[in-house]
Amino acid sequence: MDQSKTSPGSSLRSLKLSFPPSPPGTLGTSSKESSNGASHATSECSSPVLEEKQPPIYPLPPKNSAKSILAEDLRTPDNHVARDPRLIRLTGVHPFNCEPPLTDLFKTGFLTNEDLHYVRNHGPVPKCKDEEVESWTFTVEGMVDKPLEVSVRRLISDYEQFTYPVTLVCAGNRRKEQNVVRKSKGFSWGPAGLSTALWTGVPLKDLLTRARPRRGARYVCFEGADELPNGCYGTSVKLNWCLDPNRGILIAHKMNGENLHPDHGKPVRVVIPGQIGGRSVKWLRRIVVTEQPSSNWYHIFDNRVLPTAVTPETSANVPQTWRDERYAIYDLNTNSVISCPSHNETIQLIDGPSMYNVRGYAYAGGGKRIGRLEVTLDQGKNWMLADIDYPEDQYRLAADGEILYGGKLDMWWRETSFCWCFWELKIAIEELKGASDIMIRAMDESLMVQPRDMYWSVLGMMNNPWFRVVIHNLGHSLRFEHPTTPVLSSEGWMERVKKAGGNLSNGFWGEKTQGQEEAIANEPEKEIQMVNLKVNRLITLEDLQKHNDAKMPWFIVNGQVYDGTSFLEGHPGGAASIVGAAGQDVSDEFVTIHSENAKAMMPEYHIGELDKGALANLPQILSAQDADRSVFLDPKSWTKATLQEKIPVSADSKIFRFKLDHQEQSIGLPTGQHLMMRVQRPATGETVIRAYTPLSESNARGWLDVLIKIYYDTPSNKGGTMTQLLDATEIGQLVDFKGPVGKFEYLGKGTCALSGRCRQVSRFNMICGGSGITPIFQILRAVMKTAEDPTECVLLNGNRVEEDILCRTQLDELVSLAPQKARLIHCLSRPGPSWLGKRGRIDKDLISAEFGSPSASTASMILLCGPKSMEQSIHGILLELGWSENDIVIF
Repeated sequence: MDQSKTSPGSSLRSLKLSFPPSPPGTLGTSSKESSNGASHATSECSSPVLEEKQPPIYPLPPKNSAKSILAEDLRTPDNHVARDPRLIRLTGVHPFNCEPPLTDLFKTGFLTNEDLHYVRNHGPVPKCKDEEVESWTFTVEGMVDKPLEVSVRRLISDYEQFTYPVTLVCAGNRRKEQNVVRKSKGFSWGPAGLSTALWTGVPLKDLLTRARPRRGARYVCFEGADELPNGCYGTSVKLNWCLDPNRGILIAHKMNGENLHPDHGKPVRVVIPGQIGGRSVKWLRRIVVTEQPSSNWYHIFDNRVLPTAVTPETSANVPQTWRDERYAIYDLNTNSVISCPSHNETIQLIDGPSMYNVRGYAYAGGGKRIGRLEVTLDQGKNWMLADIDYPEDQYRLAADGEILYGGKLDMWWRETSFCWCFWELKIAIEELKGASDIMIRAMDESLMVQPRDMYWSVLGMMNNPWFRVVIHNLGHSLRFEHPTTPVLSSEGWMERVKKAGGNLSNGFWGEKTQGQEEAIANEPEKEIQMVNLKVNRLITLEDLQKHNDAKMPWFIVNGQVYDGTSFLEGHPGGAASIVGAAGQDVSDEFVTIHSENAKAMMPEYHIGELDKGALANLPQILSAQDADRSVFLDPKSWTKATLQEKIPVSADSKIFRFKLDHQEQSIGLPTGQHLMMRVQRPATGETVIRAYTPLSESNARGWLDVLIKIYYDTPSNKGGTMTQLLDATEIGQLVDFKGPVGKFEYLGKGTCALSGRCRQVSRFNMICGGSGITPIFQILRAVMKTAEDPTECVLLNGNRVEEDILCRTQLDELVSLAPQKARLIHCLSRPGPSWLGKRGRIDKDLISAEFGSPSASTASMILLCGPKSMEQSIHGILLELGWSENDIVIF
């Protein structure tokens, strides 16, 4: 098997072009472009190898969506920043620190648009209006003979522009794995704290050459315009790196051909390829050439890997250790992640595929290239080589002088690698059935390989041990479990093993092995005192409500009340973090996000215990304060509804009917969107959250109906956690709801909004399976019940047996309203002898026959919802048939 499709040592001029094996990046034919940044026309390329005379082809970024200011940001200093709701917030509401869902990031392809690009903000985003962009200035000063003050206008007009693809990675990527072992001083990043974009700007070398650094200068410091408790954010890198063209350090003013988004440094920032994202300062104001490294607080006390002997308790007492530059992080280390299979993905073993394509990403630092990616199914005894693809190399074949987004694609001569790469390996299902896990490791061209075991440190940075996905053989299917997920609730095999008493540091991933049962005892979790034992005050609900504002914010953690007033100025995330918690029980968020040091500070702000009666009724009381509101759902906070009835639909499906606050209250759910439901495990109190699409119509009032298929435990297989918890919920109990969420909305008469952008369609091609009928049913009903809606609908509904078909009577009734514009096809994989409909699974032939070719259906859109394995299989079929990602909506 070839280790890579592009050998690191091959001549760059003779490279074969190959596209990412899994992530479907948008491809475009390269062409000369004027300096105004006119974008390329996109096209599909059927062959991965280009003839010598053909123009080179390289990925172009996905288009940005029309974003809006989200409800949760309205009460924060970031109320001027529009954001994508899919981003996962890792530090509460404010400051904004987020990563995209790993699956969404991977599906987007090589380049990430601003919608899904990860964000690391230490505080409020500085404001810069569009009309102020060109007049924004920064300085080049310090140990230079000719200090400069450069406006963005002059940066563009007076200097040659370049465009490079660069992957930025947060040093905290995969930190949650360290936090599960022991809480570090950093918040919990998942494995998607990285993104790749095309950055346009001026090489820092050109600015420094004009400023003429003096003899003795060794460092270049950068400072941003953000206002933080410890001053602006700043850091430094070595001067000789800045002068080295191979390092590719840019002062950038465009991202993917557009002006920078506020979260990504509007209007100008530093971009340092191959180094941690924390060195690429945003909202640039000063470049200072110095003899010593930066003295900025964030340079010294952030982005370091201190020795393991430094614990959270002792970290405040070792200032010289923090200042030791040997522990500062610059170049990224070698890392890799499994993206497919995704967390909780399942593969059916009966009538399922014979092979599975394991896929993921990898990256290295300092301009090094990933040289190999190895996969093991027996915990390292034997390894298999994966194929690697390097989309970055496609840009190296750009014609001399070629312009992209106003900057030269001058990369043909550079051997350094600035971007992530993709890998894949097809593995027989039979092999996966016999394995307990899949593990991977990457090696860069210097032969530096990912370590087997974790190196825990006080900031939890640069976590890069082998990435491990556990395989659960359920008999009829395989379920895959990632180590962690970037959400506040506990998910992943690491949390599961730790809760069961396993020691994650025992060298066997917390699992007991023969002869090792008593080798290492599990270290007990340290209890941190968060209350002031001298305080003996009972806080009433009336007291709490008087301090539910920005002037004197009181909040609740574990039943205790804290006054955040005196910490408004000193909170690392700014005052908005505390103000947003005023009057709220923030136990889950606080305990999950904050470090041991932060928890140890809490006695200073402790003012008493909330009355137990008030604590028990607080959720209902807070909800009742706004019980007369006209709309039930709230995208910012959880609201409660009473379970009124369970209506059986089939042997394993029920309609759960909830009573809203009052008879005239509307649900507030646009057609095509869904809501989140939250319940608690009675035994542990752990919260479980899932997304569902109700059966209720969008204009329904007073009641909410949710159709749910219940996956029960069997002697050999574990069922669905959420569905069984809901089934066990007693009539009259409260259930939490939040929403709406979702990127798709049907506006009526063929008009829909996808990620905020309106689009007109003449036909919906719908595919669903099992309980995946609910979002499809919602849209079909909206079309069929509106006589003047001309939109055609074709629905392929796949199930195992006839009894599994949900909403069958309602579907038939809808189609009968206007049979000329709707067609319903049921397909059963295990039909009975009397079944007269389609047999087998929904396959390529059936889809092609019913939907036709996309070229002949330019105004059509695919709507897809079902089990994960079904969605993935059909998604691949649709792409094979020529359907574009822009035409496929997966709920």
